[in-house]
Amino acid sequence: MLAPALVAPDKFKGTYSAGRVAASIAAGLRAGGLDAIELPVADGGEGTLEALVSTLGGELRSATVGDPLGRPVEADFALLERLSGRRGRPAGAGPVAVVECARASGLALVEEADRDAFAASTRGTGELIVAAVEAGARRVVVTVGGSATTDGGAGAVAALADAGIAPPIEVWCDTRNAWEQAPRIFAPQKGADPATVRRLEQRLARLARKAPRDPRGVPLTGAAGGLSGGLWAWHGADLVQGAQAVLDAVGFDAAMAGASLVVCGEGRLDRQTFQGKAVFEVATRARQSGVACHAIVGGCTLDTFEERILDLQTVTEATNPAGLTAAGHRLAETVLASASA
Repeated sequence: MLAPALVAPDKFKGTYSAGRVAASIAAGLRAGGLDAIELPVADGGEGTLEALVSTLGGELRSATVGDPLGRPVEADFALLERLSGRRGRPAGAGPVAVVECARASGLALVEEADRDAFAASTRGTGELIVAAVEAGARRVVVTVGGSATTDGGAGAVAALADAGIAPPIEVWCDTRNAWEQAPRIFAPQKGADPATVRRLEQRLARLARKAPRDPRGVPLTGAAGGLSGGLWAWHGADLVQGAQAVLDAVGFDAAMAGASLVVCGEGRLDRQTFQGKAVFEVATRARQSGVACHAIVGGCTLDTFEERILDLQTVTEATNPAGLTAAGHRLAETVLASASA
């Protein structure tokens, strides 16, 4: 009898949470005769808080903060007794707060017609950090990605300065891009036209020149429109590859050690996957451990060579829970047939 499959997908952005995706795939695997362990993961961006709390537990709190345009929004954060960081880093004493910037400064909070890439601010994320410290957090993990902002973290930095607090901060980043790359790569999807992109580049350059530490050229400083770089430059925050940190925190390696195969997934498998996304990290660890890895994704634009780089055994597209379950069922049947041949 084969060992269980480890189902470790990221969210399908804008549609299904990682937990929903994992449950759907796992149901299909079980229906096909293969047991499954569900372990939702994330890349440090949207969905990271949910993935951590679903596995590690913790207490959810909320605070009213400003959204990207300064309007009041109720945003959650989590308090955990312990939360490990990247490999080899001690967990540290709790409570530890997890603040997901998308909850306060996320693109999803602003209707498309209202998006203003230049005006959008991360102040609400800073206010959420303040609320977490006031709730007793001794350390704050800020997960950054999916923001509506390209303010270099200026809003968040100002909120922390106004509150007069400087907690130890670790930033989990969903991309490796550097500070100066953020406007060109990410601002267009936040509503910026070419002229606004140039204005954003100029603003980030001015901020970098004034910063205690210059974030330009430093990997990971461009996440969430430079929020990661702002916290690094003004508050000495540690920057961490988000997918690596999440997998370490939820015990991915130990779970994989007892699995017959791994199933990863995300909404879109494309070249951005190679920039620190969860599928890339899951596939890399599976390859290094000699465990077969299969992907079930919403869509795929990689060519065959790029799929081989990830060393994925199969790539299957599915766009809804029923399709995810059917894909899991077919995978189980294929794996079991191969094992009995």
